[in-house]
Amino acid sequence: MLHLTDNLDISAQSIRAHKLRSSLTMVGLTMGVATLITVMTLIQGANTYVEQKIANLGTNVFQIGRIPFAATDFQEIIKALRHKYLTLDDMRTVAAGCPSCQIVGADANTSVTAHYHDRELQDTNLIGQTPSMGDIETRTIEQGRYFTEVEDQRSSYVCLIGSRVVEEFFPRTDPLGRAIHLGAQEFVIIGTYERIGSVLGQEQDNFAVIPFRTYQKVRGGRFSVVLHVKAAGGDRVFQQAQDEARTVLRGRRHIRGEEPEDFFIGTAQSYIALWQSISSAFFAVFVMVSSIAAVVGGIVIMNVMLVTVTERTKEIGVRRAVGASQGDVLRQFLTESVVMCLLGGAVGVALGFLAAELIRRLTDFPVSVQTWVAVLGMALSSVIGLFFGIYPAVRAARLDPVAALRAE
Repeated sequence: MLHLTDNLDISAQSIRAHKLRSSLTMVGLTMGVATLITVMTLIQGANTYVEQKIANLGTNVFQIGRIPFAATDFQEIIKALRHKYLTLDDMRTVAAGCPSCQIVGADANTSVTAHYHDRELQDTNLIGQTPSMGDIETRTIEQGRYFTEVEDQRSSYVCLIGSRVVEEFFPRTDPLGRAIHLGAQEFVIIGTYERIGSVLGQEQDNFAVIPFRTYQKVRGGRFSVVLHVKAAGGDRVFQQAQDEARTVLRGRRHIRGEEPEDFFIGTAQSYIALWQSISSAFFAVFVMVSSIAAVVGGIVIMNVMLVTVTERTKEIGVRRAVGASQGDVLRQFLTESVVMCLLGGAVGVALGFLAAELIRRLTDFPVSVQTWVAVLGMALSSVIGLFFGIYPAVRAARLDPVAALRAE
């Protein structure tokens, strides 16, 4: 019985003897594994990024809105647009009737064009916030300060701007104290925010925050706000705060018994759950595609191994004549199949990580390189090598030694 090292040596000699054929044989498996590694790396990176960016509400903060925060049913959104607006009176009612709610704030937003001298920045998100939002939201002020209660009451034309606005208008100067136009109004900059970055390709730093009463004057008309509630304690109090806020709003909006609510509550977990449902669907599709490529690669390897058995029939006969058992021959050809698949898998893993790293460097798409993904790729290669190598190996082991010796 040959040792494993001997089988590995024979396998290496066989692959070296037919370099081009072996390389072409492994292409299908390599591409399948590379695709799988790339997709898994991107999905893992996106999941981590979503948890850090999209769902960065804080563990004890929830939102209440007129339309759902995390929905995949477009009809549900259309139906929600007919709901009554949420207003500042709703915010005050929740604050007064929710003992577990530590801070309650509100905001609303619209899109404007920002101007500074002869430069302009389109699609700037203009956000009106109540003063309490300074203690709720997670965006960090890099320079300056947040606006005060007095500035909100006086509808002062002051603003804080995101890093995209800073980069566009003030690349080499201090923006504090300078005036910019947001829409048709001029605002004095009192603060800037730290860079957030893009979230899955969507710009997050092109915004300006102004006092809510100022926003009402600029925006005009009626509009719905989003309530932001910070609970006073841990998980139990967090859930209790949601229940209290829901009860207050149901009473204020005259919703009885089993009648459906005309508002929605969003938490960090709801955003994460929505993203995971979306990413899992994409992941399943890409895994199916890469698996097909890997299986096709396995079939090619099986065909090549069958050709190899035919070419080496006399060699098999000689080995059987000098005492090799069927098990020895079986292990030899299985080892060759697995080694070929492992080589293809290793190249596929390397190409997959390289592709993911290039995507990370050339785009804003997040990437997370994890060891277990490489291990999974190699395990998949081993399984394919064993599965598609069994039939050629069994066929080689069952060759009649006498007939094999007579083969030309």
